[in-house]
Amino acid sequence: MLERYELETFLTLAEELHFGRTGERLGVSTGRVSQTVKKLERRVGTPLFARTSRSVVLTPVGLRLYEDLLPAYEQLRTALERATETGRGVHGRLRVGFGTPWDAELLTAAADALLGRRPGCEITVREVPLDGGVRPLQDGALDIQLAALPVREPGLTTGPVVVRDERVLLLPAAHPLAGRPSLGLEDLAELPLITTGGAHPRHWLDHHYPRHTPSGAVIPRGPVAATWQEVLSHVTAGRGVTPGAARGARYHPRPGIAYVPLRDAPPLAYGLVWPTAADSALTREFVAAVGSVREP
Repeated sequence: MLERYELETFLTLAEELHFGRTGERLGVSTGRVSQTVKKLERRVGTPLFARTSRSVVLTPVGLRLYEDLLPAYEQLRTALERATETGRGVHGRLRVGFGTPWDAELLTAAADALLGRRPGCEITVREVPLDGGVRPLQDGALDIQLAALPVREPGLTTGPVVVRDERVLLLPAAHPLAGRPSLGLEDLAELPLITTGGAHPRHWLDHHYPRHTPSGAVIPRGPVAATWQEVLSHVTAGRGVTPGAARGARYHPRPGIAYVPLRDAPPLAYGLVWPTAADSALTREFVAAVGSVREP
């Protein structure tokens, strides 16, 4: 049977692949990490890591052990967290995700409203990067997320739409089209489109970053960004354009960027999404709280 420190040492080294960083994360010396791994390898009877002066990699046996142990460790950690919460008198924990600053304001207000009624709860609100999609929900890192729709991934429940906004096109301020009162989707035919990727499925990307104009003209691809700050930097540098929400002009004002309405683009919709299997009374209360504090 593995001791907890052996388990945590092995899993951490398997993630970091560096003895020094593993020791820093665990708060122990590099020598202690090495001794623990060697002891575990003697017990297993085969090396779990291949070490050179420049690298540390998992052996096939080590990789298999990592894949087998990680789910069990996550279950153990969750059980301990729940026991700790029960001991503190906490009656529920909710981890909430957002992708835009206006979503963050709404979710924070909803969390404050719910905590006013259920002070024993613990609600944390954190950002999901532009390319994160709903992967944090699928990985168990979040309990509920205010996400840009559509969301069609299996195992997820999509609740009510709580934010709608018109679309605009972000262009370099010096671009010839930046001075127009509005633009149409046909104008995208000659403009490199800055997109994202990451965890987003093809249907979501095609909805937010169309590949063709309504007449069938190809919309050229520009840089791929992981965060909104990267998007804004690309636009400012003149590397392309990108569609976004109209209220972004208030939250992301840049002297080098123009926000021009896209008159024939469908509006953006943001909805609450959560794992179907993890539906709970606390989740439903939070959904109701968001509905009570959002703007009509």
